[in-house]
Amino acid sequence: MEEKIITIFGGSKCRHDSEEYRQALELGKRLAQEGFTICTGGYLGVMEAASRGAREAGGRVYGIVMNQFKSEPNRYLTDKVATDHFYDRLQNLITRSVGFVAFRGGMGTVTEISLVWNKLTTGVINRRPLVLVGDCWQKGIESWKESLVVSNEDVSWLDFADDAESACSILVAKSSGVTI
Repeated sequence: MEEKIITIFGGSKCRHDSEEYRQALELGKRLAQEGFTICTGGYLGVMEAASRGAREAGGRVYGIVMNQFKSEPNRYLTDKVATDHFYDRLQNLITRSVGFVAFRGGMGTVTEISLVWNKLTTGVINRRPLVLVGDCWQKGIESWKESLVVSNEDVSWLDFADDAESACSILVAKSSGVTI
């Protein structure tokens, strides 16, 4: 059986008591229970929460870490993949996954979803779900549509979810049959 990996993006600075942390923890758990392996950037915040949720549910967790970073990866990883450069790290986060999720984060999260979204719309990678969780994304995407050259067709590549439960449902439904 081929491993089904979902990459989860989100802010490294979100705290344990934040809604993003709670939802990422829940999503990691739900996805592991559905038989998915979780892949994150391997550090704190949303990455830790998703990793923790998956591990506590008995799942496997990849952390794609950077040799340049001084901080230690989170303790919930089962496997570490070390990279030397940001682009290598992003490529590892993208190429191994049948689907993607993003929670609220900073410029790193925006960079990650922008690259995935661009690779999807240009056909560099085949269609797979890119789920944006939380109410922050709709406003941001609408702003991009108004201020940049982002069309309704571009937006059609995205899925929006209110919470971990709906994100998991989307990923389960849309990632089956995805080939990498």
